[in-house]
Amino acid sequence: MASENKKKILVTGAGGALALRVINKLKKDYTVVGVGFKESSHRDDTIINYNLDFSKRGFEEVFRNHEFEGVIHLGRILLYEDTRFRRYNVNVLGTQKIFDLSLKYNVEKVTVLSTFYVYGAHPYNPSLIDEMFPLKASNNSANLADAVELEYLSSIYMLKYPQLNMTILRPCNIVGPGVQNSVSLLFLRKYTPCLFGFSPIMQFIHVDDLAEAIVLSYRNNKSGVYNVVTDDWIPYQKAIKETGSIPFPIIPFPPGLARQIVKVMNIKEFPVFLLNYYKYPVIIDGSLFNKTFGFKPRYSLDDIFSYYRKQKELNVL
Repeated sequence: MASENKKKILVTGAGGALALRVINKLKKDYTVVGVGFKESSHRDDTIINYNLDFSKRGFEEVFRNHEFEGVIHLGRILLYEDTRFRRYNVNVLGTQKIFDLSLKYNVEKVTVLSTFYVYGAHPYNPSLIDEMFPLKASNNSANLADAVELEYLSSIYMLKYPQLNMTILRPCNIVGPGVQNSVSLLFLRKYTPCLFGFSPIMQFIHVDDLAEAIVLSYRNNKSGVYNVVTDDWIPYQKAIKETGSIPFPIIPFPPGLARQIVKVMNIKEFPVFLLNYYKYPVIIDGSLFNKTFGFKPRYSLDDIFSYYRKQKELNVL
C-alpha cells in the first residue's frame, strides 16, 4: 500500500548506467517507471520497465497508464551511434513528444540532460563558458545538430510552458563504471588516439556525481539552464596516461589528412566530427548550479581515473 501512495516519475534511457544510478536514488521515495529503447545489462528489475522507442506512437500509453509527477529525460542515441537521421528522430522528435505528452498529462516537473558539446569547440572560446554563451556546435559539424536542436527545443518549452518547471543540465564529460559514451570508451583502450601537438584542458564528472546532481535538481526544482561540472580539469593527454592508457598521436595537419586517418582507423568512439573537441578546450563554469542547488562532487580526478587503471590491471578488456 505504501508504494501506491508514492508519486511516480518517468525516467527515459532506463537501460543506461547513469539512469540506473538515478533510479536507485529515487525509488525509495518514488515509484519509478523506466523507458529504454534498447536492451541493456544495466536494466533494473525492481521498477516498472518499458522497452520501447519514445519517438513512436505507442509511447503515449505509458503516460496514459501512469500519473507522473515528473519526467527525467536521460534517453538519447549517442553521438557515435546509428545514423544522423535516426539520432534526429529519437533525440529531437522523440524529445518533443515527451514534452507534448508532459503538457497533455499535467506533468509538474521535467529534467532534461543535455551536454557541454552544444557550446562547440573553437579556438576563440573563452577560458570559462557560462550558460549564456551561444551554442555553436552546429558550426563544427551537422552531426552535432541534433544535440543543439534538442537544447533549443527544450529552451522553447521551458519559456513557453513554465508549468513544466523545466531544468536543463549541461554536464561535462561523463565517465565511470558502465558509461558507454565516446570519451569513456576511449579511456578503456590500451592505445588512446589524440592529435599530435594538441592536449586541450578537459573536465570530467563521475557518473555517480552526475546522478546525484540530477536527483538534487529534480527534488529542489528550480527551472533554468545549468552547467554541471567539478572544479578540476586536466590536459587530455595527461588524462590518457592517468587512466593507464598510452597516447596514440595522429597528425592533425592538413585537416583533410587527419580526417582520412581517423576514418581509416575506424574507431567509432573517436569520430571525425568530434576532432575539434580533442584540439580546442571547452571549459564550462558550473558555479551557478553549485550555488543554486548546493552541489558538491564527491569524486576526484584520481578516483575517476583509478577505475580505468583497474580495468586494465584486471585485464578484463
